[in-house]
Amino acid sequence: MKTDHYVLPKLSQIPADVIAICDYERLAKEYMPHGIYEYIAGGAGDDITLNRNRAAFDAIGMNKRVLRKFTKGTTEITLSSDRFNWPMLIAPLAYQSLLHPEGELATAQAANAVNMGMMSSTLSTVRLEEIAAKQQTPKWFQLYMQPDPEHTLDLVRRAENAGYTAIVVTVDAPVSGLRNRQQRAGFSLPPSVMAANLVNYPTSKTQSLSPGQSVLLNGLMADAPDWDDIQWLRENTRLPVWIKGISHPQDAILAAESGCAGIVVSNHGGRTLDGLAASIDLLPPIRNAVGDDFSILLDSGIRRGTDIFKAIALGANGVLIGRPVLNGLAVAGALGVAHSLTLLQQELELAMALTGCETIDDITLDCIY
Repeated sequence: MKTDHYVLPKLSQIPADVIAICDYERLAKEYMPHGIYEYIAGGAGDDITLNRNRAAFDAIGMNKRVLRKFTKGTTEITLSSDRFNWPMLIAPLAYQSLLHPEGELATAQAANAVNMGMMSSTLSTVRLEEIAAKQQTPKWFQLYMQPDPEHTLDLVRRAENAGYTAIVVTVDAPVSGLRNRQQRAGFSLPPSVMAANLVNYPTSKTQSLSPGQSVLLNGLMADAPDWDDIQWLRENTRLPVWIKGISHPQDAILAAESGCAGIVVSNHGGRTLDGLAASIDLLPPIRNAVGDDFSILLDSGIRRGTDIFKAIALGANGVLIGRPVLNGLAVAGALGVAHSLTLLQQELELAMALTGCETIDDITLDCIY
């Protein structure tokens, strides 16, 4: 039977053989139609960057220390005045009702259960206000700047009024990447799945092009934000502004100089420009460029608690969790998301215990090789 939506009942309990994130990844194929799976699991082009994200983490080793005192162990961090129990947040993930009838509300329920912060996407299938009302942990709003500045400003005001405490602007996907896997699978969003936050904003008129001009370079990119737009945004919100999608040290410096509160080093999970370096490999030169005091989150490729540990050792203040959340949601709804995040929490604590790191601040470069 051909379907374009979730089709199987979600599990009411976790199977006994699901003991790591990779087990959810294995099961997820059974709980998604093929097209949706390829949309979620695939990267851009030939999946070169997607695969690099994992290979780079696996190439980093750990150094073990013994007989260390543990009297005040904690995994807490502070970002933009928000206190997080764990150095990780749920990444902004679009169109979650593809995977579960409750969509983002189920993910928010899981965030509450494990006391983890969450970023809500502009492209969520539930309105940002409804997600905020459900979520009890620190909530940040991920912003795709709209072609009409008034629509962008309205999104920001809605986020402020709903209780979000930071704005995270995604800047590395002004146009979609070449996602061959989803193209081969014939995936497109079903009519019942839409960006709930944008339904009241009329489509902006596209500018007319002269003969010979490129629809991409002269049309779509003309609407893409630039650093002037980031400055405008900072002047028009009381919330701290973060930039998501930094992969070059010079752009990190510009973000810091523009007054942004922090950045997310990311290659968009390998879904935009194929051939980019792994995010974890991009992290050290970016940290060196901005110094020790500027806040950095790392996105793309996290599948183990040891990956979180390695990212912190290389200069991240914390990480974002993306595909593991979606796979958990597809398999077992809020329960699957909460279990996936708990696995990462437990693995991070175990890594800290076995390397002699009592707090997040103790995770330094000499903890890895």
